[in-house]
Amino acid sequence: MLKTIYYPEPVVWPELCRRPLLDSDDLWSLMSEIFDQVSMFGDDSVKRFVSLYEGIESPVLEVPVSEIENAGQGLDAKLKEAILAAKSNIETFHRFTLIEPPVIETMPGIRCWIKKKPINKVGLYVPGGSAPLFSTVLMLAVPAAIAGCSEVVLCTPAGKKGKVDEAVLFAAKVAGISRVFAVGGAQAIAAMAIGTETIPKVDKIFGPGNQYVTAAKQFAGRSHCAIDLPAGPSEVLVVADISANPEYVAADLLSQAEHGEDSQVILVTDSMRVVDEVNKAIEKQLAQLPRADIASQALTNSLTILLRSTEEAIRFSNLYAPEHLILATADAELLAEKVVHAGSVFVGHYSPESAGDYASGTNHTLPTYGFARSMGGLTIDSFLKPVTFQQLTREGLNSLAPVIMEMASAEKLEAHRKAVEVRLKGKFS
Repeated sequence: MLKTIYYPEPVVWPELCRRPLLDSDDLWSLMSEIFDQVSMFGDDSVKRFVSLYEGIESPVLEVPVSEIENAGQGLDAKLKEAILAAKSNIETFHRFTLIEPPVIETMPGIRCWIKKKPINKVGLYVPGGSAPLFSTVLMLAVPAAIAGCSEVVLCTPAGKKGKVDEAVLFAAKVAGISRVFAVGGAQAIAAMAIGTETIPKVDKIFGPGNQYVTAAKQFAGRSHCAIDLPAGPSEVLVVADISANPEYVAADLLSQAEHGEDSQVILVTDSMRVVDEVNKAIEKQLAQLPRADIASQALTNSLTILLRSTEEAIRFSNLYAPEHLILATADAELLAEKVVHAGSVFVGHYSPESAGDYASGTNHTLPTYGFARSMGGLTIDSFLKPVTFQQLTREGLNSLAPVIMEMASAEKLEAHRKAVEVRLKGKFS
């Protein structure tokens, strides 16, 4: 059962929005050690960390190309069809968002425009271990391919036998990835950020992970390479009213709780009946889950909050800024208009978070820890960089020259002023 907070006053809401965290000082010290070791000893240090943290003796870092090419032979046909269908939806949605901005004439004779250029070298991180997330391969690799990134590499933990999950390799194959490395955790992020003898250095790292992976990405972003966003332990907030089906809500909460022990799920409702019935449904469904131990631990980090109205619930949600927000209410579409901070929103009783995790087409790499207050989830633009252009005619420069020269003089940047003046006095071709 979830711990229930009854009608908390807004003054205590910030405390209720706190996420479960590790000791940041110890975490940062560990990241410093891992990055230093990878920088000094390359592949040898990566193998040592894989053995230490992933429990694999004598690890082989790169998955053979033949293993990727043959991936899928051992998979059920229905799973392969599902992966291909999900890929198609993800590709459709992301390709539609690839819109070329227009050329803007800010003044007569002055044309400005943006060209979106792909980031050349990108590294994708896909969580693995007990639950290899082949869906994340699609979420990362498909937009990278659409964007036209010239080099895409993937790091993911191997299983206990030292082999990467076949579904992960099949998803990589259909998404066009040919280089996969059996490395997980912070050591994978460090290897892609710094580069080793085997694993290439990349310009930007993408992908979700636990608190260690998130900390490693933030460490990498300080001086080694760019990162997409802080996508750490999974979280969901469900706003539910009396119209909600308790079985649906319980299933949505547990679908996030089973991701990891450090996940967090929140139910916010204006109905005491919903509180009671959802708790009963959680207890029943939890007993049937293979990952019940993990989900149970995550529930200790989680809450039910009883408020006076769904309007108040949306205000709380905007403060919490959830990775996933489910609106299980009779007026879900109206409430959706009032959402300000959320990674991805699921509107109505038939919009489970699982749809976005797998196959609706939107991306499931989303900001956590409240970072949805300042950034959104991964899109095609995450793999592109905008380059601005401008072209001035003689008439355009004549019109703008007084503005430029006045501002340059005021800032005492004489060469800037003269760069305009010399053109005004000279001959234009």
